[in-house]
Amino acid sequence: MIYTEASMDALRQSGDELADATVATLFERGEVGKFNTLMRYVSTAGSPLPDGLPDVATEYLRATSTPPDWVDWAEMEKARLFFIDNNVHISTALSFAAMPACYVVPPVAKLLSAAHGLKYPSKRMAETGQFTVYLMRPDAFEAGSRFLPAAQKVRLLHASIRHHLRRENRWDTATLGTPICQEDLIGGQMFFSMLVLDSLHRLGIHMSEEGARAYYYAWRVVGAMLGVDQDAVPQSLEEARQFLDRYMIRHMGPTAEGAHLTRQLIDLYEEVVPGTFFDPIVSALIRHLIGDTCADWLDVPRTPWDTVVKAVPRLLGVLESIEDRSPLGAWALDRLGNLTTVLELSSLTRGRVMHYAIPEHLKKDYGIDNSVSLKRRWAPPAATVPR
Repeated sequence: MIYTEASMDALRQSGDELADATVATLFERGEVGKFNTLMRYVSTAGSPLPDGLPDVATEYLRATSTPPDWVDWAEMEKARLFFIDNNVHISTALSFAAMPACYVVPPVAKLLSAAHGLKYPSKRMAETGQFTVYLMRPDAFEAGSRFLPAAQKVRLLHASIRHHLRRENRWDTATLGTPICQEDLIGGQMFFSMLVLDSLHRLGIHMSEEGARAYYYAWRVVGAMLGVDQDAVPQSLEEARQFLDRYMIRHMGPTAEGAHLTRQLIDLYEEVVPGTFFDPIVSALIRHLIGDTCADWLDVPRTPWDTVVKAVPRLLGVLESIEDRSPLGAWALDRLGNLTTVLELSSLTRGRVMHYAIPEHLKKDYGIDNSVSLKRRWAPPAATVPR
């Protein structure tokens, strides 16, 4: 698919018809609080829906309870194995590349501020990490999984933010387009897939072409479950590169919200890193992965570690070589990676399960304004230059 300014503008005006209609009806009938209360008991797929759930919610949950019928389960298993093999690196890329990339897109930075507030950065990171872990479990799409209900709730969360911003006239739709529009939904899918793969490549991680394509495929499935228009979403990594390049060129730039969110992300992870000596590595990693221009827009401080971090790909390359050559080494590094990911997620969630709920209002202090085989090692598609 060829993306043009006109096609991207059209995506900017579109939301999610099914989820938007569901949320609008819940608010019209005054049933949001009741829905949120009852949905706290729906955390695993296949569980009976609670008595008293609003009819419109029941219809939505039944309509979205299964993955798309086009899913290739063999490809999803490849994606899961890719995640197991690279989980700690993927977590690093999500935290220090994908999230800051969101902050450098002004409409997205404003929306993230609206969704979670400027005072609670750990909530966004915890929800993102938990969602990814749920996705990559062997039973992600089976009865008893936590991923399917999480996806259903996140989709409604997006619709509720659109509802509030429109109803309260706190979003300049004429200038910014629809809140959490199709363009931004696809952009987010690109951040969590294509940009993550770019970051792993930048870190020197050994990836097969087969594994990289499977990981991207898994996020295509996620996008479908979150209401992304499947006629518009990139079908391949090559198309993903074209979309991501054009999307970033159309929107990226500095904002107060973006810089504030980034500062809080840095502070959050400096608390996670033991002691203070290694604190600057957080800023250095962000700068290394997103580049100096974006880092400057986000007010990421320069530190002496900026030079040190450039040696990380060499170190990881040594570890990757050990993993490639030794089954025991591969097992040990996979276990260490899993432990690291679990500990990181535990520190963000403080041992709690994150619940996704429809906010009944947006707080004023949110600051919204209208201003597998390595024979074929994977390399990112070349950058494109929009015409």
